[in-house]
Amino acid sequence: SPQALPYVCLLIAMLFFIYAIIGMQVGENLNLKWASAIDQHNNFRTFFQALMLLFRSATGEAWHEIMLACLGGKECDPLSGNTEPECGSQFAYLYFVSFIFFCSFLMLNLFVAVIMDNFEYLTRDSSILGPHHLDEYVRIWAEYDPAACGRIHYKDMYSLLHMCPPLGLGKRCPARVAYKRLLRMDLPVADDNTVHFNSTLMALIRTALDIKIAKGGIDKQQMDAELRKEMMAIWPNLSQKTLDLLVTPHKCKLQSMGAGATVWLGCSHPVPPRASTFSSRHLRTASFSLLHPLNQLAHHPTYPYSHISYL
Repeated sequence: SPQALPYVCLLIAMLFFIYAIIGMQVGENLNLKWASAIDQHNNFRTFFQALMLLFRSATGEAWHEIMLACLGGKECDPLSGNTEPECGSQFAYLYFVSFIFFCSFLMLNLFVAVIMDNFEYLTRDSSILGPHHLDEYVRIWAEYDPAACGRIHYKDMYSLLHMCPPLGLGKRCPARVAYKRLLRMDLPVADDNTVHFNSTLMALIRTALDIKIAKGGIDKQQMDAELRKEMMAIWPNLSQKTLDLLVTPHKCKLQSMGAGATVWLGCSHPVPPRASTFSSRHLRTASFSLLHPLNQLAHHPTYPYSHISYL
């Protein structure tokens, strides 16, 4: 997530801070020579210079030469006030090797990984259905079904369609477009004027991916029959009750939301005819990406509708 990037930067800054303090104890009193890796522009005399030296080492520029220049037995700076005859420490081996390991192989790669993750998140195609859309659907459904009975009033479908695409149409969707979507969905309405959770989800998926939608004079009953046949081929263990909820048989459709949407729209705004070309291969791909998580939903105790019969 984008919130992880500042924490990675803070972790890298803390690493540089700690190693700069330690480096001032290791090579602060070394004599500065022009021909040496430790000179007037590259040393541990001050905290800022130590940070600059570590930044140079992190880029890989002659860090091993700096390490060798900080080993024990080196000449001390006469102006440092150090009474010992030699300066430096064999600890420089562990100091520089560990710094290069943590900085180059861990921290920078972690920084790049966070950037790549954010880039993938920002460039993700929102039109592809996935499990995160199912989570959003469950959350929005719960607003209209607080008792978790698995049914909502059919009048709430208009508000439900304002969820984010691709399942919904967005918050700024015009009313006419929403009612056209309801007309295409043609949800079966029960005697108590409610629609089922599974039936609504399947209708949203079918209209979003254009799966077996009757258009241009194509028989809707024939399209539904083909869809039921393909679903049974994909899920051979699917119960008849669940299949009827997903694709309602025409003999069971006493009333539907499509009729009400047609009255609202009128005959002067028909849906543009376009032949349905969604093949069985597309159905398998789409159903695996979104319908397959419904199998997990039935066994997931944290969902508010875990007692409802899902796929």
